Amino acid sequence: MTEVRKLTTPLSPETVRSLRRGDAVAVSGLMVTGRDALHKLWVKSWPSYPGLDLAGAILYHCGPVMRKERNGSWSVLAAGPTTSIREEPYEAAVLARYRFAGIVGKGGMGTKTLAALKEHGAVYLHAVGGAAQVLAEKVVRVAGVRHLDELGVPEAMWVLEVRDFPCIVTMDAHGDSLHEEVRRASREQLDEAIARKRPDAA
Repeated sequence: MTEVRKLTTPLSPETVRSLRRGDAVAVSGLMVTGRDALHKLWVKSWPSYPGLDLAGAILYHCGPVMRKERNGSWSVLAAGPTTSIREEPYEAAVLARYRFAGIVGKGGMGTKTLAALKEHGAVYLHAVGGAAQVLAEKVVRVAGVRHLDELGVPEAMWVLEVRDFPCIVTMDAHGDSLHEEVRRASREQLDEAIARKRPDAA
């Protein structure tokens, strides 16, 4: 049985560097959501967030389904991961600016982000797609929201407190990527299959 490593934010550089591709983790602590519109806003103006320290926190590629309660508070109804590669043009700069310790999403990211993870000491954590309601249950508190009026509910920056949020480390701070390994193996198998089908193949 795979051992699940418990992590609590803010993650220290030492903790991040100790994580390796393939590790199963359960994250507790501060997690903020961010999708396309927020990434574009960030790189355009780099807003600051007094009273909110993002260093060592987790960035979640997610457009949650939210409900505003009668008392004015918010609850999370669904919180599934968004395909992360859409943020590839921005993520290296975001990591350099805000010093997130980890990124949660699905599908992995590209070589530019992989290099930034190594440079800044961060990891990419793959969350299970199709389990939005289950993942929403891991949110114990909505601590706040930023950019709601200008970006709307799915694209706003939701500040969440999570407990035992399940992920797999698929890109680590040492330059290793499970996604790239799978792509490379798939290419090799495809090339072999094509070669076998050629008329001149032995």
